[in-house]
Amino acid sequence: MSEQPIHGKSLTVSILSLSLLTVMAGAAVAPALSVIQAHFAGSSQLFVQMIISVPALFIVITNFLFPKLCRRFGAKTLVLTGLLLYTAGGCAAGVFDNIFLVLLMRALVGAGVGIIMPLSTGLLAYYFRPEQQAALMGYSSAMNQMGGVIATLLSGLLANLSWRASFLVYLMGLVSIVLCLIYLPNDKITQDAPAKAEDDGHDSLKSSGMFRANFVYILAMFLLMSTFFLYPANFALETVSEGVIPQRGIAVIMAGMDLVAFCGGLLFVCVKRLLGGRTKFLAPLFFLIGYLLLALIGGWAGTLLGSVFVGFANGAGIPFLMSEASMKAGKGAATTVMPLISAALYLAQFLSPVLMSLVTAVFGGTVSHLPYWFAIVLSILFTLWSALIPVRKGK
Repeated sequence: MSEQPIHGKSLTVSILSLSLLTVMAGAAVAPALSVIQAHFAGSSQLFVQMIISVPALFIVITNFLFPKLCRRFGAKTLVLTGLLLYTAGGCAAGVFDNIFLVLLMRALVGAGVGIIMPLSTGLLAYYFRPEQQAALMGYSSAMNQMGGVIATLLSGLLANLSWRASFLVYLMGLVSIVLCLIYLPNDKITQDAPAKAEDDGHDSLKSSGMFRANFVYILAMFLLMSTFFLYPANFALETVSEGVIPQRGIAVIMAGMDLVAFCGGLLFVCVKRLLGGRTKFLAPLFFLIGYLLLALIGGWAGTLLGSVFVGFANGAGIPFLMSEASMKAGKGAATTVMPLISAALYLAQFLSPVLMSLVTAVFGGTVSHLPYWFAIVLSILFTLWSALIPVRKGK
């Protein structure tokens, strides 16, 4: 299917609506984490932080099952199943007082996003021509960040009512359920893809051939999200400990960061046209600058400027990697490279608190703003790895 289907803009909006829910699915309630931690004061701090990270683990698991699901079910069936798990599991987490039942509901959110995420980008590669995909990936990333803006603000406001109410942000999934129920075709997205792409996608899960072929993009996405996720997972706690910015300002700043990331996604095509092959260094260098500002300057100036750089890096970096990988894979991207890219993205989200715990165990309380310094190290590694990323011209 090389042309956009007869559904036109309605189909485009339906697919892009999925991106409102995906990348920040686990961190949607991050502004309420301190309130949640106060309620579960008797539980380990690691368990509380896993409220943010455990969805990522189940996203990764579901991603590896995703190609098999695509061979059995149509796109609409899969999307609606994922959206129901996302919405119901997300809201239900606020019902329980047992931390393990809360984490179980968070696992359902992860399973839902594990289905939605590859489709949110893969359907763009399936239904649209290659020359359209870079712009659409930018819009998809922008929707990711706009979803973060809305979820962060709502979660922060709802947390003022109750920690339970903060989980109601997952009702955002109802919008996508309605749109996809009406406009999304129930195509089996492997049917019209070239046979080679389908076979490669099937065999890669056994031989790791697809993983090796796209390793440069997969590791780059892992480094990008590992670097970025240290911000939502630690910003509230680090800012409170600094004592300069009041609690009520934290959610606003985090939402502002998401808004900057939204602009990064919208401007991605212009930035790539301007920078060309050097676009691959934009995200890691902006991360580096942003975290240096947060660690060294702090206060209102360092926090605001640092958040701007971190947000723009995330907003422009994700569509760059998604578009380059999808154009290489072609129409079979949804069932070949996209599940692997998605798995890398969410594996980084899950491992981020674990890696941070190890770093904290080594350095203890001897280093001020330790999460930011760890992010600086990751930014440098990301910059070095980005030199290996091939950039396709004329896209």
